[in-house]
Amino acid sequence: MPHCITLIPGDGIGPEVADAAQRVLAGTGVNISWDVHHAGLQALDLSGDALPDETVASVRANGVALKGPTTTPVGKGHVSANVRLRRALDLYASIRPAKSMPGVVSRYEDLDLVVVRENTEGLYSGQEVQVTGGVVMSIKVVTEGASRRIAKAAFEYARKNGRKRVTAVHKANIMKLGDGFFLECVEDVAKNYPEIIYDTAIIDALCMQLVRNPNVFDVMLMENLYGDIISDLCAGLVGGLGVVPGANIGIGIGVFEAVHGSAPDIAGQGVANPLGLIKSSVLMLEHIGELSAAERLDEAVSRVILDPKARTADLGGNATTDDVVKALLKEC
Repeated sequence: MPHCITLIPGDGIGPEVADAAQRVLAGTGVNISWDVHHAGLQALDLSGDALPDETVASVRANGVALKGPTTTPVGKGHVSANVRLRRALDLYASIRPAKSMPGVVSRYEDLDLVVVRENTEGLYSGQEVQVTGGVVMSIKVVTEGASRRIAKAAFEYARKNGRKRVTAVHKANIMKLGDGFFLECVEDVAKNYPEIIYDTAIIDALCMQLVRNPNVFDVMLMENLYGDIISDLCAGLVGGLGVVPGANIGIGIGVFEAVHGSAPDIAGQGVANPLGLIKSSVLMLEHIGELSAAERLDEAVSRVILDPKARTADLGGNATTDDVVKALLKEC
């Protein structure tokens, strides 16, 4: 029986990298039946809604989705399709590994970090009010339920993957109630994992340390806004958003996506780097139990990236998206 998986191509370069991921996944031999639905600007053009009900229903029914990047207007326009999808499916845990790759230029050759981000509340809860003329208030939401379950997700990930340390990231010295409560919840959960070292870090100090000596960290656990920022910082340490994967996990549901943007300036030119979505596909294969294929694809990416002829412009080369796909298919 094939795995029935929802495919959300996205917009901008999304359809190009989604097609590349499909071709490479076919090359692994895993039997996948794709259920294609839309989100973002393409969905808005087709249906008038950036996240149609049919898209949400498909992901909920299949339990797994591979998603390309979508465009969100800055400051006005429709609400982010990403945020809406996470809320609709309660995708409470964002997992973003950042690992050095041979052949990719970065300051660090042996970096292996994971950001675990709470995905449903914090300042990204979207609760904003115009108090009066010239005054806007954004509300940061922190609940015990969400804090405890993201803490459990981080420690379970660490245990499953042989990680030794979980660091809770916060600003409790200033936001004593919100971030302080988050830390209380995490500390209580940490007691159930005595084999894993637990510590905390104030976010501004963490940022400095990540630039100076990131190897002191392992799994970093944080609320929504912090996770959005720190995961991009970590991506920059290992070569950029084009080479890091992302997973959004809920109860019985996993959505795997490239963490980079939709890059409309290069859309349709055939030069987009597909590795972010392809590496996210590795996480997806692990999630659905296709461990052998996941390992083969991950190793293929590591070999292909060593070839300058298979690097796109963002990695210092001039390869096309199709060049990368063909190189990976030879290795799979």
